[in-house]
Amino acid sequence: MNTLSYKTISANKETVKKEWVVIDATDMVVGRLCSIVAKILRGKYKPNFTPHVDCGDNVIIINAAKVVFTGKKETDKVYTHYTGYPGGQRFNTPEGLRKRPNGVDRILRHAVKGMLPKGPLGRAILKNLYVFEGTEHNKEAQKPKAIDIKQYK
Repeated sequence: MNTLSYKTISANKETVKKEWVVIDATDMVVGRLCSIVAKILRGKYKPNFTPHVDCGDNVIIINAAKVVFTGKKETDKVYTHYTGYPGGQRFNTPEGLRKRPNGVDRILRHAVKGMLPKGPLGRAILKNLYVFEGTEHNKEAQKPKAIDIKQYK
């Protein structure tokens, strides 16, 4: 028996084929959308997935302003951050963030970031996410393909 034919092939930075995909987020639930986006960014749907390599695709989310929360999370969920100064703890709800510039971007990035690995790899993977509130995006030169998010589980 030839044991050399059973070697596991690991992907590396040179052998990874990254694609560009567009996801329409109209009427999608935030957590369910972001869990699928995190898997696509990570490369979990690819046959050559390697845990320690950025082998996922670049993801463009359009119509991000039309994402929804289930239940009363729009008004009751609280995002907390700290400014670094005494008494500098700040609180926001999704409803309040939507009114700010890039608020929807921050909501989606926060959700996706929590689903990615922590450390340098997770930070590098998160840079492959592009969020646009409307239908227009500036990534046409990359020729992204539109995918139906419902085919992914």
